[in-house]
Amino acid sequence: QVQLVESGGGLVQAGGSLRLSCAASGFISGINVMGWYRQAPGKQRELVATIVSGTSISYAEFVKGRFIISRDNAKNTVYLQMDNLKPEDTAVYYCYAKESYTGANGWGQGTQVTVSS
Repeated sequence: QVQLVESGGGLVQAGGSLRLSCAASGFISGINVMGWYRQAPGKQRELVATIVSGTSISYAEFVKGRFIISRDNAKNTVYLQMDNLKPEDTAVYYCYAKESYTGANGWGQGTQVTVSS
């Protein structure tokens, strides 16, 4: 059974920084895809950043230059460094992981990020 546990959310002023972490467990052969999504009140969940096979990284346009995704393979942990936060970044942030060989995948429980103006 796969499990993803997030941490690092909180309340920060505009222009501030937060670092999210997500530790994955229960995967068998190796996680190929890890990523972060977010969902603001009244909006659909949207992709923030992904890292595939540990090297291929992509970002949503609205976070480019401000957020950095990284991964520690030994710890099966993905991070999201968020700098220059804006009030519109306020959302629940979810991590996601998928193991392509088995198809196993899962979501974290979500962590709230609130940016005050």
